[in-house]
Amino acid sequence: RRRKLTILDDISGIIRPSRLTLLLGPPSSGKTTLLLALAGRLGHDLQMSGRITYNGHSLNEFVPQRTSAYVSQQDWHVAEMTVRETLDFSARCQGVGYKYDMLLELSRREKMAGIKPDEDLDIFMKALALGGQETSLMVEYILKILGLDICADTLVGDEMLKGISGGQKKRLTTGELLVGPSRVLFMDEISTGLDSSTTYQIIKYLRHSTHALDGTTVISLLQPAPETYELFDDIILLCEGNIVYQGPRDAALDFFAFMGFNCPERKNVADFLQEVMSKKDQEQYWAVPDRLYRYIPVVKFAEAFRSYRAGRNLYEELEAPFDRRYNHPAALSISQYGAKRSELLKTSFYWQLLLMKRNSFIYVFKFIQLLFVALITMSVFFRTTLHHNTIDDGGLYLGALYFAMVIILFNGFTEVSMLVAKLPILYKHRDLHFYPCWVYTLPSWALSIPTSLIESGFWVAVTYYVVGFDPNIIRFFRQFLLYFFLHQMSLALFRLMASLGRTMIVANTFGSFAMLVVMGLGGYIISRDSIPSWWIWGFWASPLMYAQNAASVNEFLGHSWDKRAGNTNLSLGEALLKARSLFPQSYWYWIGIGALLGYTVLFNILFTFFLTNLNPLGKRQAVVSEEELQERDMKKKGETVVIQLRDYLQHSGSITAKTLSRGQRGMVLPFQPLSMSFSNINYYVDVPLELKQQGILVDRLQLLVSITGAFRPSVLTALVGVSGAGKTTLMDVLAGRKTGGVIEGSMHISGHPKKQETFARISGYCEQNDIHSPCLTVLESLLFSASLRLPPNVDLETQKAFVEEVMELVELTPLSGALVGLPGVDGLSTEQRKRLTIAVELVANPSIVFMDEPTSGLDARAAAIVMRTVRNIVNTGRTIVCTIHQPSIDIFESFDELLFMKRGGELIYAGPLGPKSCKLIEYFEAVEGVSKIRRGYNPAAWMLEATSSAEENRLGVDFAEVYRRSNLFQRNKELVDRLSKPNSDSKDLNFPTKYSQSSFDQFLACLWKQNLSYWRNPQYTAVRFFYTVIISLMLGTICWRFGSKRGTQQEIFNAMGSIYAAVLFIGVTNGTAVQPVVSVERFVSFRERAAGMYSAVPFAFAQVAIEFPYVFAQALIYCTIFYSMAAFEWSVLKFIWYIFFMYFTMLYFTFYGMMTTAITPNHNVAAIIAAPFYMLWNLFSGFMIPHKRIPIWWRWYYWANPVAWSLYGLVASQYGDSDELVKLSDGVSLVPVRLLVKNVFGFRHDFLGIAGFMVVSFCIMFAVIFAFAIKSLNFQKR
Repeated sequence: RRRKLTILDDISGIIRPSRLTLLLGPPSSGKTTLLLALAGRLGHDLQMSGRITYNGHSLNEFVPQRTSAYVSQQDWHVAEMTVRETLDFSARCQGVGYKYDMLLELSRREKMAGIKPDEDLDIFMKALALGGQETSLMVEYILKILGLDICADTLVGDEMLKGISGGQKKRLTTGELLVGPSRVLFMDEISTGLDSSTTYQIIKYLRHSTHALDGTTVISLLQPAPETYELFDDIILLCEGNIVYQGPRDAALDFFAFMGFNCPERKNVADFLQEVMSKKDQEQYWAVPDRLYRYIPVVKFAEAFRSYRAGRNLYEELEAPFDRRYNHPAALSISQYGAKRSELLKTSFYWQLLLMKRNSFIYVFKFIQLLFVALITMSVFFRTTLHHNTIDDGGLYLGALYFAMVIILFNGFTEVSMLVAKLPILYKHRDLHFYPCWVYTLPSWALSIPTSLIESGFWVAVTYYVVGFDPNIIRFFRQFLLYFFLHQMSLALFRLMASLGRTMIVANTFGSFAMLVVMGLGGYIISRDSIPSWWIWGFWASPLMYAQNAASVNEFLGHSWDKRAGNTNLSLGEALLKARSLFPQSYWYWIGIGALLGYTVLFNILFTFFLTNLNPLGKRQAVVSEEELQERDMKKKGETVVIQLRDYLQHSGSITAKTLSRGQRGMVLPFQPLSMSFSNINYYVDVPLELKQQGILVDRLQLLVSITGAFRPSVLTALVGVSGAGKTTLMDVLAGRKTGGVIEGSMHISGHPKKQETFARISGYCEQNDIHSPCLTVLESLLFSASLRLPPNVDLETQKAFVEEVMELVELTPLSGALVGLPGVDGLSTEQRKRLTIAVELVANPSIVFMDEPTSGLDARAAAIVMRTVRNIVNTGRTIVCTIHQPSIDIFESFDELLFMKRGGELIYAGPLGPKSCKLIEYFEAVEGVSKIRRGYNPAAWMLEATSSAEENRLGVDFAEVYRRSNLFQRNKELVDRLSKPNSDSKDLNFPTKYSQSSFDQFLACLWKQNLSYWRNPQYTAVRFFYTVIISLMLGTICWRFGSKRGTQQEIFNAMGSIYAAVLFIGVTNGTAVQPVVSVERFVSFRERAAGMYSAVPFAFAQVAIEFPYVFAQALIYCTIFYSMAAFEWSVLKFIWYIFFMYFTMLYFTFYGMMTTAITPNHNVAAIIAAPFYMLWNLFSGFMIPHKRIPIWWRWYYWANPVAWSLYGLVASQYGDSDELVKLSDGVSLVPVRLLVKNVFGFRHDFLGIAGFMVVSFCIMFAVIFAFAIKSLNFQKR
């Protein structure tokens, strides 16, 4: 149900220059919306009232997107570019802004005053103000500041391409806008995934530049560490859409003290400010003992602030408008873009050239693929087997021309997947006003010209003379020119479809639909005379019609066809053109060239238009549960809600004995506590090529260096280190999740050597990127995990009770019915996904749980909830290890033990933390020269600073060496030795089967999940049905009553053409549309299979089985509509045969699409691999060149071609037993239909059973290969 939801509720304020402002607030308090509104970038789907002014100017008087820069939470980057290239491109697009004008003004004043500038300073100023060098000074400076200089020449990468780490991506997103000239910065959660020292460095730089350059900066942070918090000048505290406090940072605590709340001594102020708003956490900060505590809702705080002195001053200041005379002309940008259009065009051209080089594999692959198909075409239409004697001979040449054009048309189809992958980045550049969209489309058009020249040139060179086209050299070059323009038109058409569809599935469907219209009405499949009058406009609009006519005129008016045809005075070529309803005049060649050029220009203009004006599909719709809405309303009204004691204790930040006893209550299901010990773990990977090119000589890189340690039950261990220290690597190695590299060392579980199969059953692994099936609800995701991972003797009721208990433990109960969705697109928020990831592992009832950064991307309160969850789990007696990035004092001290790593994968501390981290502090303060910790300072931040590489150089020590020589190391070794020997009474873990459920139960569980996923994925299922209905109606109206017309050979051909078009189009669309769906599910299955939920085969067969009912519905829709409109013979048997062949044809195409996805790393490559086979199936289907005319050396492939069997079955079942007489193409002879079908195409009615058997066999074959590939191939590189 839709409801109006207020995101920001009547808020006012002032953001001042040269002050650094922190925006704080819990998730979904409206922070992002506020930042977008201030940056002038709110979507049109949100209603906004009120006004925003910059220096007294409202947003429509200047260009806010250029004046201010908004750094988003999403890290969209081109995976194939290096970090330096990304920043450099960004700097070139944004230009130098006001700096150049300032420099001119400065030098003018210097000349007037007769000052000679300092040389170094002068060079520095000019370097900053003049863009366009190889890489600008600004880029180098920002790389250093953000700590990206170490990975400056590394590719950014994505899920499938190895690149920089998540934290580095986050910094790159920030850097992209820092290299520009914007003076107003709005930054949304820029610290996600960064350790506290890196965050501190970045904010320190921003503070410095804000103060020095009079900038205006607003930054929203999730868990700012105290030292980072201290850097800010002002604070805006936002909660539930209300501003609770806005003003100087140091005065914030006074306001809350005035309201009756105090911040405890060791509490991080930023955490306090957020928790004091929360109903669950407020009471513990109440500081007026003689007044009874009552919950104060957010609205009451907001009202109190207005009457508080800081609030009053603010509102008085708002009353007086800003005096515009003080506005510096350079402060507000009135130009739309940062550089001259010609500069932007040049930058964009080199950018796309670079991407073409990086993606050269795809272009080379397409080229080899085209060569492969050209060689096959050349050998099928071989000149020794073709003659120039009759109209039927001409028909085969016409088939060869048509096939070449279809190949060239299809060759552009890969544009769809390549462009859709780039769209998020293009939209980002567009919204940031990097360049106007035509600056992207012009170079992409220009750069496609050489590929078109090469591909069409190659095709003509290989096939022209071998096939035996007219040998005149001028006609050879004319054919080349025609194919070149056709290829250009095809690329432009598919780019247009991608920009219109915007997601993979929709764009593929649009692309297939465009192909259907262009090919169906192109005049070859169905001749012009047979197209009904209501569709003739489609014939005149089809670009393929012009290409087809131009190619035919070019060939058939040539010398080879200059013989007399029968007793007419037409040449053989003209007679053929007339028979096929083509235009026989020679000027049609130039009309064709002109039309193709016109279409290319038109499609490119439309592509630019759509890129400029359309937004990405699927903007986030807020999903709010009923309970949450009621709670919001109650909070607004300020009704006091009685907090039950148990609830209070469960949610309070301090862990009291009572909470422990509640935690110890034990779960519904018992488990066996286990310890894990490991010694001398080393991990090596092969050196990537990029590093070798930079001169690194070794073959292997060592990422982990002899790491020894142990994890024990009821002990919560933290794995800490700066970004790139190898925390996740160590976790992956210990959990057995690495797929590559060399691992050395020994691991023991409760004294027994670790075996990965059994270990997967008793351990859980919460990954950093929360991968889940997007179409399930929270409850369903947990039930799915529980049903597959709990032992078979646990009945359904117990499973449900256990799942509910886990949901309560991780506080997901109110969200049990919410859809999971895709990260950053829709569904759960980051923090809710984190808790879901933990819950999915917990319902497996593991003894050992690994968590990779469970708190990154969360605000302080959410992080506290997650850590409280984790603490509750440890108290049940489990062994838990967490990697952690920027812990606050509270979070850090909730751990019992610590493994601390430095960059290079070495341990520098392993041992207990002690109360208030005393043991850790004691250890490091004992090292000579290490500075003492300040009172109230965060120990986690202190230890990262005290052991940084800069400090190591200053002190001249290696902390790893210090640790190896310490008593602590000896004690740890003894502990590991002790834990590596089993107790006398302990048994080694073993399970009778590898998985907890039988294969059949795994299959049923996967099928249950797939069923829900398909039902809730209208983008795939609904679009597929919609497309089928459209195609049926379209083919039905084009082929109106074709089935009943059996007078001439051409009419039989037309009916066959309609059958062939349907098989090819619906089939190819099914095969293409299923690829992205399987790709997402396979990505999720990598995690689920690594967790030992199910084996590959039941998963694969469930994926196969779920297609049966959907494809059957599709076949039923198509056959009913088309069969009746085309008026084929109404007999039950014929109709059943028709449905049978269509159903299995659609199925084998779908399974073929699934199979190509399973054997390739991602759906883009799958689409490229699938394409040439669609071409070959098309060529050998027996429609373009009948089976009897295929050269003897290729005839075997006709029988191995699924489409040929489909066409055989469909045509033979309709016409193979008909005795009606038909007039042949010479216009004289009459033969029965069945003889015509048998003599020309070789289709026999008594062969139907075999055809039926063959189509079913292809379905089975593709499904089995799919299952085998899913089982044997893993493209996830870890």
